[in-house]
Amino acid sequence: MAFRTVYIESPCKLSYKSGYLVVRKEDDTVKLHLSEVSTIILQTMQVFISAYLMAELAKNKISLVVSDEKSNPIGQYLPLYGAHNTSKRVMEQIAWGEPIKKRVWQHVVKDKIREQARFLEERDYENEAKQLYLIANEVRSGDTTNREAQAARLYFAALFGAEFSRELDVPLNAALNYGYAVLLSMVNREIVSRGYLTQTGICHRNEYNQFNLACDFMEPFRPAIDRAVVDYLNSEFDSEVKRMLGDIGNTYVNYRDGTYRLSSAISQYVQQCLNALNKKIAVEDIEEVQLL
Repeated sequence: MAFRTVYIESPCKLSYKSGYLVVRKEDDTVKLHLSEVSTIILQTMQVFISAYLMAELAKNKISLVVSDEKSNPIGQYLPLYGAHNTSKRVMEQIAWGEPIKKRVWQHVVKDKIREQARFLEERDYENEAKQLYLIANEVRSGDTTNREAQAARLYFAALFGAEFSRELDVPLNAALNYGYAVLLSMVNREIVSRGYLTQTGICHRNEYNQFNLACDFMEPFRPAIDRAVVDYLNSEFDSEVKRMLGDIGNTYVNYRDGTYRLSSAISQYVQQCLNALNKKIAVEDIEEVQLL
């Protein structure tokens, strides 16, 4: 079953009744069973939501993403206890040693750079793709030589031109930021549903970032957003592009010798990374992300 990403784009009231999300507008009422919903994205600030519904969303591990006045994701509501043994999982997380965290991060960075290389290869940037493959092979434990940043500079320059900067206030960056925020919310949901803390990362350690671990695990999947933006963004970052990016989890990708929805691939990858961190599998057994 394809789990839905529900967009709320106009003023309404959201409530719960007998297993259903109830959306009431002035001239219409819509009901959706919670078993069909994975994420709700509020694209307007003119929404009233019942506490009963919020409790049911938490029970069903449904992510609620809140947008700001510019309709950009700014916050996320997740269950306080995502698993029955959350305390045990948190203790496991605290016990992760630096060597294993560095080795898993090395694997994650390699996966990311190789996926960037495959995307460039797909778009006929052969020389840049070859350079990225070489850079991926140079990533050390913990990426102490910061090959990730080196690869990112080459990658974005190839895709968007040498003058492009992620700091520019342009529709392209707005679309990328929106897509990355949606991706982050998907990874957060997977982490919390397994009883772990999003705040404690393996590389990202910003004291002001509530989602350090999700920022770690999402890295190899960023090219899925990049591809969607390249393919669908024209001159304007409009509501149609936002809907497409918001539903990115239902697009199909290649992973583990099969074809899965992106949301399922993320779920499996997060679980494998956690298994490696807990030394249930070898780091080398984390299966490489290949979205093409």
